[in-house]
Amino acid sequence: MWGPCTRSRASHVGIAAPCYFLQTDMDTPPLPLSQSTPRNIYAFGLTSFLNDTASEMAYWVLPAFLASIGAGAAQLGIIEGIAECVASFAQLFSGYLADKVSHRKPIVVGGYFVANAVKPLLALVSSWWQILGIRFADRFAKGVRGTARDVMVAESVDKSSIGSAYGLIQAMDSAGAIVGPLLALAVIGRFGMRGVFAWAAIPGALCVIVAWLGIREVRRSSQFVERRAPPPVKPERSSAVSSLAKSEWLPKLPVGFYYVLAVVTMFSLGNSSDMFLVLRAGNIGIPASRAPLLGLVFNIMFTLVSWPAGKFSDRFSRSAIAAAGYLVFAIVYFVFALAPSQLAIWLAMAFYGLFYALTNPVLKALIVESVDIGVRGRALGIYSFCISVTTLLSSVITGALWKIYGPAVPFYFSAGIATISAFALLAHRSPSETDR
Repeated sequence: MWGPCTRSRASHVGIAAPCYFLQTDMDTPPLPLSQSTPRNIYAFGLTSFLNDTASEMAYWVLPAFLASIGAGAAQLGIIEGIAECVASFAQLFSGYLADKVSHRKPIVVGGYFVANAVKPLLALVSSWWQILGIRFADRFAKGVRGTARDVMVAESVDKSSIGSAYGLIQAMDSAGAIVGPLLALAVIGRFGMRGVFAWAAIPGALCVIVAWLGIREVRRSSQFVERRAPPPVKPERSSAVSSLAKSEWLPKLPVGFYYVLAVVTMFSLGNSSDMFLVLRAGNIGIPASRAPLLGLVFNIMFTLVSWPAGKFSDRFSRSAIAAAGYLVFAIVYFVFALAPSQLAIWLAMAFYGLFYALTNPVLKALIVESVDIGVRGRALGIYSFCISVTTLLSSVITGALWKIYGPAVPFYFSAGIATISAFALLAHRSPSETDR
């Protein structure tokens, strides 16, 4: 909306000429953030740690618990498949909502509350249909809060620190994935599987409390751009165009965003469920009882490298760092295809954590900086949705290749796609590189 300035500029004939300002969120850089901003990032990190601790306590016990109530692999596949699809569509909805509302904290806190309120109910169920309902609510809440949280994180820091912020939160998240299974092991011997679900309520409750008390809504003062005069357009048409733009579910996004999205989607076609890695490890003699240890090795590396990788991406090319992560993935899958020894599998699994650290926080920062502030939520929602859908498709492809050609071929296939994706990502020049 145009309006008169509180001061005027002298024209070339010495007469004070009126000037105008335009309130906008898109044409000017954000104003300096408040001094409480670092606290916001640490609050997000602690919240993520506590939430993932509660989730991983329940997740690793769930397959055995299903078997104890008479369900099996088929029911587990239905539950997880529906849960992941729900999360995917919820991320799209959350992205749109995050761009349209001014207060995102209630969405984030509400998402954490719902997820951690339903998890302890697993201790009371007697049918796999009840578990499906709980997982449905859990994953829907995760999808709704996730994109809104990521937008708040990006708004809580300067653009030069976005990678570091996402890296810290990712490190805390994966640290929870280490602590959760360890706590489950400590509890299950004394209280049983239902006891694990009940005890998961403690970190879950702490998560909600930290989110409610620690996270602060990012408030910025109105931003103004000084203009000499409004452009000579009809107000009715300008207002209509503006209204149409604001109502778009799928906004106009830059070519750079779609290029990155295409590369990530192509890569995800080869990035099947990590359960295939566990299955392959079993083929060469690593027993299923040691599967949690494989996850532990992976998550330790993931936790240690995530924050440094995010900080590193703030100084150097995010595209190159993520491409390096794809090459790490290719090496890991090539080793799993060859499966030369058990030691090689253990080392590859540790190396696999490096792939996640170099890609998860870095690609998220790359997406955020590739689009305008007003469409970050929808961009992140589209990005997460495409990854989820193609990852599910990848698991189907991997399973089919495994059945027809044996276990080595799907790993060679994934390594090849990852290599191509790495070189494609290297060809991309991110906005941060252009500014340097």
